[in-house]
Amino acid sequence: MVGMLQGSLFDQAEGADDISLGGLDGMRRTVLGDGAWIDVLPGWLRGADEVYERLARDVPWKAERRQMYERMVDVPRLLKFYGAGERLPDPVLDEARDALSAYYAEELREPFTTAGLCYYRDGRDSVAWHGDRIGRGAREDTMVAIVSVGTPRDLVLRPVGGGPVVRRPLGHGDLIVMGGSCQRTWEHAIPKSARAAGGRISVQFRPHGVR
Repeated sequence: MVGMLQGSLFDQAEGADDISLGGLDGMRRTVLGDGAWIDVLPGWLRGADEVYERLARDVPWKAERRQMYERMVDVPRLLKFYGAGERLPDPVLDEARDALSAYYAEELREPFTTAGLCYYRDGRDSVAWHGDRIGRGAREDTMVAIVSVGTPRDLVLRPVGGGPVVRRPLGHGDLIVMGGSCQRTWEHAIPKSARAAGGRISVQFRPHGVR
């Protein structure tokens, strides 16, 4: 099940002691408009290639099928959701969730509690345009923080209804946080890619009641 990884020369961990989080001081915010914004920090997770290998190997991934018009189709990625209070599959993910909760405490006013994992095995796996609008995200400002490990893939964003596309390649420990009205007024997607030679796993931290 482990997809081939196109490793980074700058992210070669030699063991558990080499897996760590950097500071969040280098976060850079981009204002998207309509109350939406993103924060991006490249390479926040050191040793991300090792974390990718662990998650790809050890997480009990689930393949899902969904109704698409008149037929059932395979969801083009593997999934695993960890609810509030569930042990995450790697200790560094608990550290990441706690660090993000502390950093955004004044702005978010609540902690990140859940973690949704998506495994894009190669460039054929993808997710279509959407916002995280199940629950409170449909009516309230909130945040979704995503840590990416593995081969970089483009995360693209656009205003609801269409408009100029914002593109951010994410992988090898990169962090992006979508905040403000982003889930209501913007959409995001991971398009299929003919260039992606390896797998990518995204870890999405969300507050309670946001999916």
